[in-house]
Amino acid sequence: MLFKEVLKEQQRIRVYVERARYGKLKTIIEGIDDKEFDLDDIAKKLKAKLACGGTVKKGRIELQGDHRDRIKTLLGGLGFSEELIEVE
Repeated sequence: MLFKEVLKEQQRIRVYVERARYGKLKTIIEGIDDKEFDLDDIAKKLKAKLACGGTVKKGRIELQGDHRDRIKTLLGGLGFSEELIEVE
């Protein structure tokens, strides 16, 4: 097993929703180590799968809309451990 895959499985990821301007919701994904992983690449894959916009700011991924129901499965598919993904 590769070092990166072991690291992926140890990432404690927190997913929650924040209210953006004008009452719009955005899904925040925190806890992925931006020194080890390309957050832009992960964000790009998630945005494509969820058909939404988003960005990477301050070491966290922000996606437009509430995607808490699907994010755990998608991150799991990218190799992150679903047990360590905390959805609020």
